[in-house]
Amino acid sequence: MFIILLKFAANKANAGQFMDGHKAWIKQGFDEGVFLMAGSLQPNQGGAVMAHNISRHDLQARVNQDPFVAENVVSAEILEITPSMMDEKLEFLRG
Repeated sequence: MFIILLKFAANKANAGQFMDGHKAWIKQGFDEGVFLMAGSLQPNQGGAVMAHNISRHDLQARVNQDPFVAENVVSAEILEITPSMMDEKLEFLRG
């Protein structure tokens, strides 16, 4: 499973210009069963996405397609997590 940190970058002021494309990118990730959660980093630091059922290579390609990443509104950091313990409700994440 992966956590993608999308922290505001040099072109943060241009976020409004690319917001529709960013939201469409997030929706596509949910529609395709890759994204499990998306939300804001507080306070006003950017956003985060939880992803699964995808290779790191393919996830990096997907992240590069985010208009916020492409336009340097955010910088992306992908954290890969290999769970060793988890609540049974989350076992599907073990992959």
